[in-house]
Amino acid sequence: MSAVDDSAAFTVEAVDYAAALPDLRAVRETVFVREQGVPAEIELDALDPLCDHVLARDGVGRPIGTGRLTPERRIGRMAVLSEWRGRGVGDALLAALIERARAHHWRAVSLHAQADAIAFYLRHGFLPEGPRFEEAGIQHQAMRRVIDGPNPVADRETALAAMLGLVATARRELRLYTRELDPGLLDRPELMAAFRRFAVAGGELRILLQDPQSPQREQAPLIALSQRLPSAIGFRVVEEPVDRDFAGAYAVNDRGGWYYRSLGHRFEGETRLDSPGRARQLRAAFQEVWERARPCTEFRALGI
Repeated sequence: MSAVDDSAAFTVEAVDYAAALPDLRAVRETVFVREQGVPAEIELDALDPLCDHVLARDGVGRPIGTGRLTPERRIGRMAVLSEWRGRGVGDALLAALIERARAHHWRAVSLHAQADAIAFYLRHGFLPEGPRFEEAGIQHQAMRRVIDGPNPVADRETALAAMLGLVATARRELRLYTRELDPGLLDRPELMAAFRRFAVAGGELRILLQDPQSPQREQAPLIALSQRLPSAIGFRVVEEPVDRDFAGAYAVNDRGGWYYRSLGHRFEGETRLDSPGRARQLRAAFQEVWERARPCTEFRALGI
């Protein structure tokens, strides 16, 4: 990966552990030991020589980021020097590690994400598993991603994570097909904040629903948000019998991401962020129903 000048350019490659150990340690000791206070004796462990390692270097060859893939199929030791964060190095390291897992023909990989990095991994298709826990004095969340296949969604919290990943990776379009705005999911504060950021940044959110009365009666926060941002958020109501017979629900974006539930009143389903073929099918199906549906005048703010 490169840019206009050496100060912005970097490369990521798989490396031999023994040969690259000084560079790997230079980054990991800076980030984990000196910056985060992880004890040096546990940062370098017995698994290290058995792992696949990737290393990021700047334009003149200095080490700036690391990551590893253990024989237990777990990604770890993801570290980027502070001056290089927010510049795509972490994304490139993670992509390289997933490519290594793919080369091993592994179906899935897991990781322990530091709490402040959960959103980063959601953007790359990882979903949380179980409660948070403390590791080396830092709050972590176990996460997992199926490689080249859909991830199962089993409950409300995983559904929230799937939706946050979809919104975060959408470019300009996000489509939701829902029965009654999914109370307990689409009204979560984290998701409402993500919808607002998406809309304010120029995104278009279209929502099809079968029952406008229930969310209106419950004062669903998405209604109020749409009244503040009417050019970005639009509702239509499904009325045609052939459309109302559809029992499922789904969300789809314009970057190949989707979350599909065969039963719209439940959160169980599947999600994937890198499946453009399936996303195109869902977007086409949504557009057909959208054209037949009626405008949801019930949600318009007074005076509009």
